[in-house]
Amino acid sequence: MVFYRKYRPETLEELDSEEVREKLLSILSKGSAHALLFTGPKGLGKTSAARIVAKIVNCEKLAKDKKLKTKNQSEPCNKCSQCVSITSGTNIDVLEIDGASNRGIDEIRDLREKVRLSPARALKKIYIIDEVHMLTTEAFNALLKTLEEPPAHVVFVLCTTEPHKVPPTIASRCFQVAFKKASRVELVRSLTRIVKSEKIAIDQDALSSICDLADGSFRDAAKILEEFSTKGRKKVTKEMVEQEYQISNISSYIDLMLGFLAERDAKKAIQLVGKLIEQGVDMKYFLEQLIFKLHNLLLDRVGVIKNLQTSLSFDIQEIKELTELLTKASSQLKFAVLSQLPLEMTIIQWCMQQGTQVEDEKKAPVTQTVQDLDPSTRATFLSTVDDIWPKLIEKIKPYNHSVAGLLRGCSLKNFDGKKLEVEAKFKFHKEKLDETKVRVLIEKVLEEITGEKVKIAVVLKV
Repeated sequence: MVFYRKYRPETLEELDSEEVREKLLSILSKGSAHALLFTGPKGLGKTSAARIVAKIVNCEKLAKDKKLKTKNQSEPCNKCSQCVSITSGTNIDVLEIDGASNRGIDEIRDLREKVRLSPARALKKIYIIDEVHMLTTEAFNALLKTLEEPPAHVVFVLCTTEPHKVPPTIASRCFQVAFKKASRVELVRSLTRIVKSEKIAIDQDALSSICDLADGSFRDAAKILEEFSTKGRKKVTKEMVEQEYQISNISSYIDLMLGFLAERDAKKAIQLVGKLIEQGVDMKYFLEQLIFKLHNLLLDRVGVIKNLQTSLSFDIQEIKELTELLTKASSQLKFAVLSQLPLEMTIIQWCMQQGTQVEDEKKAPVTQTVQDLDPSTRATFLSTVDDIWPKLIEKIKPYNHSVAGLLRGCSLKNFDGKKLEVEAKFKFHKEKLDETKVRVLIEKVLEEITGEKVKIAVVLKV
């Protein structure tokens, strides 16, 4: 059995987050919790905590005490038939439901009907709904009716990685417990429990390096530790961890990559990605470190941190846009056929969208509009296709840097004074330029330049 399953916490004390332990103890000691909402990123123990709640509520030994008064009285015995069956996943009164697969109103209506039935053997029926934010609006409305008037024999534990998608009406009827990214101390505590049980020889510095790679996830930390424990090494050292994940020279690669992105040099950036792959650098870690460096740059730009030694020329808007693109790439890694593909696609998108056109930049900005010109000059201006395009990009940039970048990645197909036709090389560019708010902005700027109402049309290059 893999480590993160083998060493799932089985009691409140084994939960590595002190904040979660204290919160659950406080809620359960009152004995009135009919619905809980667990929120937080994946891999932090939400489902494990939900099972512990199920055991505490149904533990035969605790039931004899009638009331939880102290920490020692709050722990399940893990020996009675209820505790053992919940741990093994065979308890018919504890139901784990995947919200993504059972998201419709029919499934929730079926649940509502079954909720009315008394438990078969346990004291209370426990419904653990994972990824509850995936339920449809209709399903949420159906669930709300049950939460408003819950049967006394039922406890709901709702788990989600996206709490903002859970309707306030649902959240307000639950005791909420936030599972935050694990601290280094909490991760080390979790790993140490595994190390001792498995008798793994490992340096403390190596444990710290694994914690850095895990990015606050108990599950990921356990997976990484397991990788080293199965390779037959006598002792795991920090150097081994760094060599395995190629993180010793990451800092220099980060600076190189950001330099290429600042120059909008797609070729050099993608060549660097190829080099990273050849050296076995973990793409997930590399992307995380890129985002971390950009975050520091952002804090430097707004004056939160000082003395950050860097020659990178990103402005705040560019940092924001690039961070969003890299974050999206990081989320796509899990489903990528090639681990380098999300980053390579991001590089291309960034460089095409933000790519500079030297000749356009050399042209002077517009200092007057068409209505300031005499009729003859005005007619000449409106008919000059080559003139309107750089002026549009230059004048739209103060309004929206991203839209200006999109236009640089396209070309002007035709302009007759009344209609401006843009040719997009990529579907992504066309879709963005076709957005209503973008069209309105472009047409507004065109009117400022020409003094006329000008419509915009976007076509995809064949």
